[in-house]
Amino acid sequence: MSPSKVRDGTERGWIVPIGGAEDKENDARILERFVNLCGGEDADIVVIPTASQMADTGERYETIFSGLGARRVTSLDFDTRRDAEEGNRLERIEQASGIFFTGGNQLRIATMLGGTSIARLIRSRNAEGVHVGGTSAGASILSEHMIAFGKEGSSPTAGSVRLAPGLGLTNRFVIDQHFRQRDRLGRLLAALAYNPFAVGIGLDEDTAAFIRPDNVLEVEGSGAVTVVDASELQFSSMDRAGEDDPVCLLGLKIHILIAGATFNLHTKQASAGTLASPKKTH
Repeated sequence: MSPSKVRDGTERGWIVPIGGAEDKENDARILERFVNLCGGEDADIVVIPTASQMADTGERYETIFSGLGARRVTSLDFDTRRDAEEGNRLERIEQASGIFFTGGNQLRIATMLGGTSIARLIRSRNAEGVHVGGTSAGASILSEHMIAFGKEGSSPTAGSVRLAPGLGLTNRFVIDQHFRQRDRLGRLLAALAYNPFAVGIGLDEDTAAFIRPDNVLEVEGSGAVTVVDASELQFSSMDRAGEDDPVCLLGLKIHILIAGATFNLHTKQASAGTLASPKKTH
């Protein structure tokens, strides 16, 4: 599916994928920034815990976001595809200033919501300015092309990744989460070998990419974001590789970004951002 069209004179909402295991208590700066983005004391957030099979996930995020100052937080779960067509659920999405997907299994979100009225509404609401974020599996689902599952390891093989349709807020990037902690460079590279148009974004735990309406990515959190730019790919052996064969990729660019650094998804330019400012001494 294609992202919803942004009308003239309006801006798309921010897209905020988080690498999972974000700090929720001691230094919840990622979630706090999401709340502030959604309006701070006026924030009206819908939490979608469908990826998780833990009964208290939605309730936990309700408590967290409320504790960070959001005016209203509602957990909206979907146990069947029929749920995604209910008028009261659609109405609640219409009221929200922010929508947040929890972690779990991204294929569960795709199975329950893919192609439904709720999925179409979330895309259109984001195009109208509503901010959409997600952590772990909830981060993977945000883009058009989603990593469904794959193998760990630093080297790409033809069979190291399986892709599936995501929510489709954007087609500019492919997300992988728990990136450094679970050694997922190989499967992100394999995903880009299948689809060099997209930018690969590997999110460490407790690290987020705050993607602005102008498609500039700002890093927040305690870890790093690995950005893989395949736009100048010179050669790929993916077309001749067997399932377990390594894949040759020439011409990739890799950037390692930490909090304060940025990457422009349109121009493909990375910047140290606030990190480039001289360090103050006393």
